[in-house]
Amino acid sequence: MPDTIFVTGAGGYIGSILVDELLTHGYNVIAYDRFYFGQSVLDKHRGNERLKLVKKDIRDAELSDFNGVSVVCDLAALSNDPSGEIDPALTIAVNHKGRSHICSLAKQAGVRRYILSSSCSVYGAAEGTSLVETSRTAPLTTYARANRDAELDTLAKGDESFSVTALRNATVFGLSPRMRFDLVINIMTLHAAEKGMITIMGGGRQWRPLVHVRDVARMFRAVAEADRSRVSGEIFNVGLANFQIRSLAFIVRETLPIPVTISVAPDDPDRRDYSASFEKAKERLGFTAVTTIEEGVREIYDALKYGTIEESAKTSTVKWYRNILDAKQLLDEIEFNGRIL
Repeated sequence: MPDTIFVTGAGGYIGSILVDELLTHGYNVIAYDRFYFGQSVLDKHRGNERLKLVKKDIRDAELSDFNGVSVVCDLAALSNDPSGEIDPALTIAVNHKGRSHICSLAKQAGVRRYILSSSCSVYGAAEGTSLVETSRTAPLTTYARANRDAELDTLAKGDESFSVTALRNATVFGLSPRMRFDLVINIMTLHAAEKGMITIMGGGRQWRPLVHVRDVARMFRAVAEADRSRVSGEIFNVGLANFQIRSLAFIVRETLPIPVTISVAPDDPDRRDYSASFEKAKERLGFTAVTTIEEGVREIYDALKYGTIEESAKTSTVKWYRNILDAKQLLDEIEFNGRIL
């Protein structure tokens, strides 16, 4: 019988791709999510007997949820820096405490391996270039601080029978069933395709590490399959390469078969500026990211051109979370008023 892998955040941008990656390679998958963006993101595998959908918040997870599970891939989170600031207390409750809770339950249930989805944003405005996993972290946002704290809590739970690994993902790009247009390559491609223009914020000299969403999924599988001595207690940066924002704009423009103009805005509240090294993943696991920026741009452009994806409230994490919070507030008010009446 194939291993069963428990994926939190399975309905998300990376999670939906990871579910596909694991099912394609023969695993049983428990897709565990609140599915705020709908279950249709997993429609490709609907009816697959090796896929089990569980609609549940990670904060409400119970020990019995992990029966028969070999590996946990924990991706559940409010998923970027701006969305993390909408409700900082909620971000900490989910991204830090919620994932620590999942890790604790997994260990109690006898799960062999836990893999945390963290972020290179923990480096913040770090000094130096090609930051390695032991470099000083300087998180600038609630999202980044919650990731760092989740790393500390979960890694501390590892022992000789329970392997814990943290993956610090670079800024992700590329096509996904739960598409996001609030990521730098994706939004540049959208604006180029729909407006014929890319606006570079903050002058564009900031450095960012980038990685394709499919490569992130491949890295999760690589860690799940690796000898535990190579991954237990370890942190890995996951990325393709480092780019300045202005360089990305020009790559997008040169990749597309349409005329695109580039403008530069003088300032940006986002102060993140860092580059990361990805050598450890290569040396320890033989893993390298393979999908280029150009390939990611072309797949997004083609999907827009043929109408298989489109911009909507759901493709902006901040907009969709605001919609959810507004709807929840309205329901709470209706319930409260109903009790008075």
